[in-house]
Amino acid sequence: LVHLHRVTERGSSESSAGSVADQDMLRVPQLLLLHVLNSQRCNPARTVKGCCQFEGLRGLLVKCRMMAEEQKPPQITVLKRAPDSPVGENEQQVKKLKTDEDQTADEKRFPKRKVVLLMAYSGKGYYGMQASCERGLRNPGNSQFKTIEDELVTALIKAGCIPENHGEDMKKMSFQRCARTDKGVSAAGQVVSLKVWLIEDILEKINTHLPPQIRVLGYKRVTGGFNSKNNCDARTYSYMLPTVAFSPKDSDQEDTSFRLDTETLQKVNRLFTLYKGTHNFHNFTSQKGPRDPSAKRYITHMSCGEPFIRQGAEFAVITVRGQSFMMHQIRKMIGLVIAVVKGYAGEDIIERSWGEDKVDVPKAPGLGLVLERVHFDRYNKRFGGDGLHETLEWTQEEEAIAAFKEAHIYPSIVETEGQEKSMVSWMATLPIHDFEATETGKQERKVSRRVDFYCLTFFLYRFRLKEKMST
Repeated sequence: LVHLHRVTERGSSESSAGSVADQDMLRVPQLLLLHVLNSQRCNPARTVKGCCQFEGLRGLLVKCRMMAEEQKPPQITVLKRAPDSPVGENEQQVKKLKTDEDQTADEKRFPKRKVVLLMAYSGKGYYGMQASCERGLRNPGNSQFKTIEDELVTALIKAGCIPENHGEDMKKMSFQRCARTDKGVSAAGQVVSLKVWLIEDILEKINTHLPPQIRVLGYKRVTGGFNSKNNCDARTYSYMLPTVAFSPKDSDQEDTSFRLDTETLQKVNRLFTLYKGTHNFHNFTSQKGPRDPSAKRYITHMSCGEPFIRQGAEFAVITVRGQSFMMHQIRKMIGLVIAVVKGYAGEDIIERSWGEDKVDVPKAPGLGLVLERVHFDRYNKRFGGDGLHETLEWTQEEEAIAAFKEAHIYPSIVETEGQEKSMVSWMATLPIHDFEATETGKQERKVSRRVDFYCLTFFLYRFRLKEKMST
């Protein structure tokens, strides 16, 4: 205690570099000192002098505690990085493993590039262009409803242009077609965009695994974000039909010797000119109301060319260009003009079909419809002259396109029409259509007939009831 008192007396005057014994004395355990103090305080047989000594000892202990706290080194808080959550690590590992599994050795050596393919095909025997799938997932095993895309993707896999797993999920190669052709519809200038390996002799290897009625005629590199559907500004279709479709309704509809005169051809072109501009074509498709904004479409050109002879019958080609088309729109536009020329409907029905009333519009057969070409004017203006990308014009492939149409598309249309008589069979259904009445008028007449039926039934019941009462 004497030594402790001496250390306390000089504690504030000395530097921190005191003796080790002095520093150890200042670190006397607090619990031991409190134990000594309490034990002395609990004994009541203490004199007044002893109490004064204990009071002095109490003050000494308090002073020691204060000096010990002053000399305690400051605590340094070490900030540690929070460990990554196991969920995040697992996700990164899963993504890494998935990427490693998806990318084969060939993929790492030869990265895929975004290109467009120019396609030509005859739609006979196929259920349209788009694969029979949902959200880009194909069903290649279903041969009952085979499509053009099913044949193309299979050929791309066999040619080594895409991995096999890309055929099951077409989103992996960013596949997009420019126009979705319906069942039996052909194309001479279809364009699809996708990512492929640019192998040597790519066109020759792809066409090796395609049937003769489907051909890839050209390809070009495009920007990474190119989408053949969204970047397309306009589409041009043609429709090949026998000119007997424009004959009067009282004439022989199967007469292959019919020839279209100049006056009738001029009338046909005058009616087609009415379609030019922006109109509401809700009556020319299905599942669209008159106030649906997407039903408004912009048509820039529509006309019928000079007739020509094929296998003893006369044919003509109708050309229409528009920003975009809805399902069955072109076939109904042509069907309504045929009905007017043949005399089944008046010319005012064309403008009336753009109104809000529901008009009965006939739909021409899909056999003669051909996607001629697609247009990328905005893309060509922006990227065509930058020195890195090509313009999406197919002038060098025009001869190949014309040769394919003459070899596969036109002969297929003429032969099928001669065998199946699709146009003749369709024209036989025109008298069934009620071109003057609207859907609202039909519904009113239907309700009126139903009311008349119920009234007649009621009166017959009353008449029989009176007869029973009289007897």
